[in-house]
Amino acid sequence: MAELTGKTLIITGASRGIGRAVALELARHGVNLVLNARHPHPLAEVASEVENTGVRVRPVAGDAATATVADSLVATAVDLGEFHGFIHAAGVLHPGPFLWELSPDQFGEVLDSHVVAAYQLVRAAVPTLLRQGEGLAVFFGSYAAEGNFPGIGAYNIAKRAEEHLARQLAREAPQIVSLVFRPSATETRMQKQAREAEGGAAQAVHGEFRGYLESGSLDTPEQAARNLLKYLLKDPRRHHGGVVS
Repeated sequence: MAELTGKTLIITGASRGIGRAVALELARHGVNLVLNARHPHPLAEVASEVENTGVRVRPVAGDAATATVADSLVATAVDLGEFHGFIHAAGVLHPGPFLWELSPDQFGEVLDSHVVAAYQLVRAAVPTLLRQGEGLAVFFGSYAAEGNFPGIGAYNIAKRAEEHLARQLAREAPQIVSLVFRPSATETRMQKQAREAEGGAAQAVHGEFRGYLESGSLDTPEQAARNLLKYLLKDPRRHHGGVVS
């Protein structure tokens, strides 16, 4: 972890779930953080928790899929000093509807949160990281990228695209360690939304996601965060361009 201690990372989706757990775990290891989520109040609460660990932290609320927010995240991280990259943990699911039942806004929101936000982070951060000659870019993937499960169609598509974007970055900017982290099924707001999903494919979604809970197979966000840090602790360059899970 010595490579990251004292460095500054951006974390999206930091107000809850795995993003929040990753932020707190990194802070305990001396990593300074710029935290992002769309809603300012819960983001400020997490920033306060992080600050209590003794590291420097700044919350930047807003949609990372917009250029101005992505630019602000990078500018804030550079201002904190030792900017080293980002972890893109934000995401939206909208479970239940068949693909044709999703509204254009719902479909767009899912792709924005996973893919467009990933692109905006790359666009805003990579030129600075390349000038430094090193950096880290972590994207949250999913086994959904390999399947076409009914009722989470936009998510399947978005995760496939986000993982491809990570591999593209790895080829185009080999100085920056770019990897995909696929957490195990984890008890987050997405899981709860899926268990309560409505729409044409809701029955299939209920069967899958309620099954995780009933079988006791869900990780906690803290477990998922510790799993990610195992890869960041042990020479993440070994996983450059790949998927870890």
